[in-house]
Amino acid sequence: MKKKVLVIYYSQTGQLKYVIDNFIKDLYDEEILVDIRSIKPKKKYPFPWPFYQFFDELPESVYLDGCKIEKIEDIDKDYDLVIIGYTVWYMSPSIPIAAFMKSEQAKKILKNKPVVTLVACRDMWILAQEKMKKMLKNIGAVHIDNVVLTDRGGSVASLVTLPRFLWTGKKNAFLFFPPAGIDEKKIEKTSRFGKRLKKALKNNEEKRKKPLLKNLGAVSVNGKLIATEKIANRSFKFWGKLIKIAGKKYSIQRKIIITIYFIFLLSLIFTVVPLNIIIRKIVYPFQKDKIKAMEKYYELPSGR
Repeated sequence: MKKKVLVIYYSQTGQLKYVIDNFIKDLYDEEILVDIRSIKPKKKYPFPWPFYQFFDELPESVYLDGCKIEKIEDIDKDYDLVIIGYTVWYMSPSIPIAAFMKSEQAKKILKNKPVVTLVACRDMWILAQEKMKKMLKNIGAVHIDNVVLTDRGGSVASLVTLPRFLWTGKKNAFLFFPPAGIDEKKIEKTSRFGKRLKKALKNNEEKRKKPLLKNLGAVSVNGKLIATEKIANRSFKFWGKLIKIAGKKYSIQRKIIITIYFIFLLSLIFTVVPLNIIIRKIVYPFQKDKIKAMEKYYELPSGR
């Protein structure tokens, strides 16, 4: 009997789709059936993203409100393994993915199924993954592995390259900044995960509902960013609530608050962010053991 794998994802820019294609290219086999399904919002998110609409999605992202999505047609309920690919919006799984995870269809498909999550984003994804883990647990899915690919250039450079890519569609290197997005060689190497999953499925290892991708370099946490990410998440929640209270989506009232928020954000980038980098370097030697323990926790279940 053929093994059945379901791949669910939402890719606004197309990068995650490219990651998915490479991830599963060595998973295909005459004994393995792979169903690939893209989440389709009823109202399409544009790319490139208009400035105000980009920030207008902050409240719905942070509070996992979701959006209206099309029901996935021609889908089975009896998969041996499910792979969920997602990107991170404001320290949360993207709105379309959150919408799917809260749907009745997700409950029917994912309950008691082993799930592999695949994340493609900047280098701040930990809290988004914690939210994803909670949503998986709420619907009875079994999270067995996590694979994370992050943008080249690190957290500082991507503060410039990522918004430029999202707002203009330009991904090329410029000035002293590297190209936006994930390095293509890194993406191509994700085929090793599909190859390992194929072997595991043929040996019925997925039935144990334990990690299948250990010792493959699936995920690496930068412990120095954990505190920064938590601070940013609290800020997003505060401003998200303000934007939400201001009025309906895309309203003038929201645009006023978003303009104030953007000015606030710029001031942080040029003052608090450099100061935070210095403080992290000073504090790290005194908190090294604590940070290493947190890294190990957030790298579960697959590990490095």
